[in-house]
Amino acid sequence: MPLWQCRAADQSGPFLNHLPDMTKSSDSNAAAIVLAAGLGTRMKSGLPKVLHPLAGRPMILNLLESIAEAGLGRAIVVVSDDRVADAVAPHACVRQSEQLGTGHAVLQAKDALKDVSGDILILYGGDPLITPETLAAMRARRRESDAPAVVVLGFRPDDPTLYGRLVTDADGSLEAIVEHRDANPEQLQIGLCNSGVMCVAGEHLFALLDQVGNDNAKGEFYLTDIVGIARAQGLGCAVIEGDANELIGIDTRADLARAEKVMQDRLRARAMAGGATLTDPASVFFCHDTEIGRDVSIGPNVVFGPGVRIGDNVTIKPFCHFEGARVADGATIGPFARLRPGADLAEDVHIGNFVEIKNATIETGAKVNHLTYVGDARVGAKANIGAGTITCNYDGFAKHFTDIGAGAFIGSNTALVAPVKVGDGAFVGAGSTIAKDVPGDALAVTRAPQRIAEGWAERFRTAKRAEKKKG
Repeated sequence: MPLWQCRAADQSGPFLNHLPDMTKSSDSNAAAIVLAAGLGTRMKSGLPKVLHPLAGRPMILNLLESIAEAGLGRAIVVVSDDRVADAVAPHACVRQSEQLGTGHAVLQAKDALKDVSGDILILYGGDPLITPETLAAMRARRRESDAPAVVVLGFRPDDPTLYGRLVTDADGSLEAIVEHRDANPEQLQIGLCNSGVMCVAGEHLFALLDQVGNDNAKGEFYLTDIVGIARAQGLGCAVIEGDANELIGIDTRADLARAEKVMQDRLRARAMAGGATLTDPASVFFCHDTEIGRDVSIGPNVVFGPGVRIGDNVTIKPFCHFEGARVADGATIGPFARLRPGADLAEDVHIGNFVEIKNATIETGAKVNHLTYVGDARVGAKANIGAGTITCNYDGFAKHFTDIGAGAFIGSNTALVAPVKVGDGAFVGAGSTIAKDVPGDALAVTRAPQRIAEGWAERFRTAKRAEKKKG
């Protein structure tokens, strides 16, 4: 089976592939095979199953990160869709053109891994919650004194229906994997089930797979058959038990929701362990790459999209949304604030309720506290932006820049028509529409003259009452 290097995925695209470098602190004689060629029909989606997002990135990238952190030298991804190959770049891929079973899928990596005699882990792109610690435990079991050729990861689901059972002997060695439909009543009482994940000695894996047949109801080549073949050849097989929460196989949208909950719980725990306070952890949602500093306070119902970095001593009030934003130390955000890509907040900035910041730099000590949109702009240090201010950055064809100087004061309900510059220390009167540059320390006001008509209101009311009485 030919091996190809996937083209580099667009780092600015929706998947934000931040894959770790698998050459660092890794075992070059160990590898992983990730099976990702399934059709995922139960997802009822035009998107391949393994590309559905988990914590803000395709689920398969979570698994590839765990593989790298577990010290495996490389990962070969078995695919049937070029979109998967693009998403996992720069990992090498092999193609499974026909869906002939898990054993057949693993065989597609035979040529790519012919030089690997150490551990080969076989994993599934739809099992993205497996941790590096679990993968390391499987490898450690392979290196124990009895040196089993095959180590299978088992787990105990709340509902074992439809899972294969792991049959062990008196000393705990794995005797067989029995599919649910083939299990007898006694075997169905076994609570330890097969996750499908294996760690196999590279020197034996493909020789064992070459002996797997497809004489079964589906006419498929089953990976699980290698356990029986290995034992028949006098090779040891073992099982270790994993956490059921790590082995939520994602086949449906409901499975995806369950997996997201597990992933979010992990990310919340990581944030709190790092020194953040979450008032209501269950209502805060993180992305896989969210960076939170120390002594950060996060209120309820806060959502972090991709590419967010929060400094130390930041207060985030309830109902805020962040994406592609940077917030420096000591800032206060919200409630009900939205920071969009390119928002860059310096130290001690205040962003208040119903404020939206997009592709804008807010410099040290500036305040944007109420009902305001700032986009494609700079707000200088200690400037104060009044309620209802809008930077009018788009003319229907292109975006334009607004520059607000240090210490400037922008009155409420002001429209700044870009491109425009307000100088340092300048004042803009409330209700103004500013379309020309304002010099530093100047006052700019655009208002229609105020007229007073004495007694007009009473005359108006009298006339309307008369009309209503006639009508």
